[in-house]
Amino acid sequence: MRILIVLLILVVSCKNSNEKPYYNFETHFEKSEGIETATYEQAIKFYRDLSNAYPEISIQEIGETDSGKPLHIVTLNNKFQFDFSEIHKNKRIILINNGIHPGESDGIDATMMLFRDLVNGKIKAPKNTVIVTIPIYNVGGSLNRNSTTRTNQNGPKNYGFRGNARNYDLNRDFIKCDTKNAETFAKIFHLVKPDVFIDNHVSNGADYQYTLTHLFTQHNKLNGDLGNYVHNEMMPKLEEKLNTKDWDITPYVNVFNQVPEKGFSQFMDYPRYSTGYTTLFNTLGMMVETHMLKPYKQRVEGTYELMRTMIEITEEHGDKITVLRKKANSNILSKKTYTLNWEIDTTKTSTLSFKGFEGESIKSDVTGFNRLKYDRNKPFTKNIKYQNYFKPALEIKIPTAYIIPQGWHRILDLLKLNQVEIHQLKSDSIFAVESYKIEDYKTRQQAYEGHYPHYNVSVSLKTEKLTFKKGDYVIKTNQPSLRYIIETLEPQAPDSFFNWNFFDAILQQKEGFSPYVWEDKALELLNNNEKLRIAFNAKKQSDKAFTNNWYAQLDWVHKQSEYYEKAHLQYPVYRVAN
Repeated sequence: MRILIVLLILVVSCKNSNEKPYYNFETHFEKSEGIETATYEQAIKFYRDLSNAYPEISIQEIGETDSGKPLHIVTLNNKFQFDFSEIHKNKRIILINNGIHPGESDGIDATMMLFRDLVNGKIKAPKNTVIVTIPIYNVGGSLNRNSTTRTNQNGPKNYGFRGNARNYDLNRDFIKCDTKNAETFAKIFHLVKPDVFIDNHVSNGADYQYTLTHLFTQHNKLNGDLGNYVHNEMMPKLEEKLNTKDWDITPYVNVFNQVPEKGFSQFMDYPRYSTGYTTLFNTLGMMVETHMLKPYKQRVEGTYELMRTMIEITEEHGDKITVLRKKANSNILSKKTYTLNWEIDTTKTSTLSFKGFEGESIKSDVTGFNRLKYDRNKPFTKNIKYQNYFKPALEIKIPTAYIIPQGWHRILDLLKLNQVEIHQLKSDSIFAVESYKIEDYKTRQQAYEGHYPHYNVSVSLKTEKLTFKKGDYVIKTNQPSLRYIIETLEPQAPDSFFNWNFFDAILQQKEGFSPYVWEDKALELLNNNEKLRIAFNAKKQSDKAFTNNWYAQLDWVHKQSEYYEKAHLQYPVYRVAN
């Protein structure tokens, strides 16, 4: 009898081991009837289950985040191939980023449903496009759940916090890379090498009728045919396709504390932002910005349909996108100049047929001052001015190479992280270089993302022969990372490493003078140098503040002398012109 029981147990256990486990792929969002969003744990479990059930899905841990938990990518490929070096040979890739601001959770839930529906056949999966997603990028913020910090937002019930585990806004960190999240994103980006990048967000700002708005990377800074494609084909095609699906969409409404019908400009996505960073490598980037006051269920469904439509466009235009990106990568290497900064071109505008709500200025019952009030009972459709053309505000000549002394470790680490080709000098060498002196700059008076960034930088440029040491680094510009190199190493670029305080050590003078000692030497210098004496007297006559400040006068003479240290305000990245 005992033997029969053992045999029966073995038979049953063998039978059970051959059965596939049952997975419930109804998302937490759907179970809650559209009022709740998935937690980090729920999202990762969902994708793990999906990968166990469908061979077209792979989930990988890629690297660390500041939260201590890993960052994942999930890949959907109908050919079951997950080696990106192979995928790049004949497929286009879309990378979708979710939860960079975890309170803006629409994309988290929409992408879970999208992957499920693509793989189970509910909607047609693309043949020539591989889809990759980061389920939740800001893991630390996602774990820090609450129901109050998104003051302006209509759902979900609970959500994550905007700051990451170290309270950084990750959508200001792509170029400066202060966080482990951003470092891991760079690894993911250069592994995946996406053709199209989508970052899902929820807006703040004005009130209007649309659930969906799009924020494509600014087309002028993409240059040439690739920028024209984004502006004249991809963006209109998205709008057209969504319109046929009864989803109105408009460009991101870049308006705060005023009514949109007065007109507004396109948002300039500098490299601190996700699409500004990805554009440096000629990836076609866009942010989805759903409207904060629309119901959560409606926003998620809209995000789902927008991503689905972008997949359709990438599938239809895939060959063209590949050709245009290759051409853009080649064209940038042939350019002699590069635009560091942009400004609105007021000679060109577009007209939007905009669906808004009437707004008026009324007296506030809280402050007693006037406040803006929208009336949703008074919708309108009006033609408004949209400024979406930019022109160069600052251009520089592209050098043949940059030279960086080996002591600037953090700069070099970031260049390597972003797959910049770098060579070390094998011996002490003399180069004719162009060197920058920082002449002036402004600094933010309040902290911004862990920094007090600089802006309005002005420099002087001189050519000189300098000796560089064995082990110093040479970065040639004739390489695919050209745009990243220039945007980080040119001090006048808005998101340069200089402006993000990476070189602040050069801004402090290390050696000075005691006035009672310098008085005698300064007098000797002026007596023995007629040209210096004339310039000194001329400055005293023309500058009243200088005339009335004895220390400023001594300091001026000191700065004209051989005693003044050469390192002060000397930018330690050198340009090789030839």
